Amino acid sequence: MKYLIIYSILLISLAGCAPNQTKTVDDLKQNVEEHLENQEGTFAVWFMHLNDSSLRFAINPDTVFHAASTMKTPVMIELFKQAEEGEYNLSDSILIENRFYSIVDSSEFQLDLDPNADDPYEAKVGEMATIYDLNHAMITYSSNIATNIIIQMVGAKETTQTMRDLGAENIEVMRGVYDMKAFDRGLSNRTTARDLGIILSHVAQGTAVSAERDSMMVEIMKDQFYKDVLAAGLPDEAVVANKTGSIDGVEHDSAIVFLPDGQSYVLIYLSKNLPDDIRGREIGAEISEMVYSFLSE
Repeated sequence: MKYLIIYSILLISLAGCAPNQTKTVDDLKQNVEEHLENQEGTFAVWFMHLNDSSLRFAINPDTVFHAASTMKTPVMIELFKQAEEGEYNLSDSILIENRFYSIVDSSEFQLDLDPNADDPYEAKVGEMATIYDLNHAMITYSSNIATNIIIQMVGAKETTQTMRDLGAENIEVMRGVYDMKAFDRGLSNRTTARDLGIILSHVAQGTAVSAERDSMMVEIMKDQFYKDVLAAGLPDEAVVANKTGSIDGVEHDSAIVFLPDGQSYVLIYLSKNLPDDIRGREIGAEISEMVYSFLSE
């Protein structure tokens, strides 16, 4: 009996010395909140497990952010919706033109293009490309010229309405990129973590457009060229389908993550008022690692 008591005391002592573990989703949320409290900037996080809806949390889910390039995901959804409705075929070819029109006064503007950029279509003005390939570049290389071509096809208002139909109440797709007259008047695309989470959950579950179209969108997002935020610290066996967004002081990422054991989840990270953009990406990676560790324990 004496040895049993001593052994019990030892176990309690060891347990007290053990490092804190994230045992519940509430613990995870608290750990993420505490981590963000020590960072400079404004942040929002939205997490939902796709196999167990009880595993979810949100931090500042309805805070509005400049959407940056995360607006390209709603545009893709609208593109695939209109293709599903027979408006056009994704294999149709169209001319790549660098000529766009401001939402302020319909005046013409052009993008400053770099033929040596990651985006392959900055060097292909005047050539033909399929709608599918332009969309692929819009998501994987965040192609601005492809984005503006596609948004002129599908319409900003139509895109926003589709987001409302999916339950995203605050996403606002107003224009393409580098419409500086609109920007100077404060007319910019915006989003929230909740809304990005809602639309990505629809895509992941096959309820955004159709099971077939949504699966195609997931595969395109898996080809993402920019993996320096939510995917950065995850092991290779974790498959990430994501879309980033970045402007000065703003670093976003929105992802569907597939784990090798069959688990999957949606994770949204938004940030603004950042003094250091590199640090902003690192914070997103750290939060992603926290979520992954929680699900792997």
